[in-house]
Amino acid sequence: MIKKDLDLERKWQALRLSLQKVIGKRPKDLNAILFLIGVQELGKGKHSFDKEEKQDLMHIAICKVLSLSGFYELEGLDEEGWPHWKLVKTLPHFDLLEQEKLLKMHVIEYFQTEMPLMED
Repeated sequence: MIKKDLDLERKWQALRLSLQKVIGKRPKDLNAILFLIGVQELGKGKHSFDKEEKQDLMHIAICKVLSLSGFYELEGLDEEGWPHWKLVKTLPHFDLLEQEKLLKMHVIEYFQTEMPLMED
């Protein structure tokens, strides 16, 4: 279990470094990277978002990365182009640390499959 956690942390730090090269600064935490994914998935480019929109972007990102394991499915876009997702598989009940690990694993997978910028 410890080796798995170390491997995840190594990949996580490598992702943060890769993102730093692309965006010019290292994302400080999971939420910052989820925000970046949400902006990417929305596809509207550089834009100013209010607090509620930022929360929506993070929700989009969580749904997108968890869709890689079949937890969510894209329902479609609303009239403003915002994606809407539906839960199709029950999420496991984890404590906060386990939830964070699950999200980190899926975020890493997202960048490996959807937006390759990391070397293994």
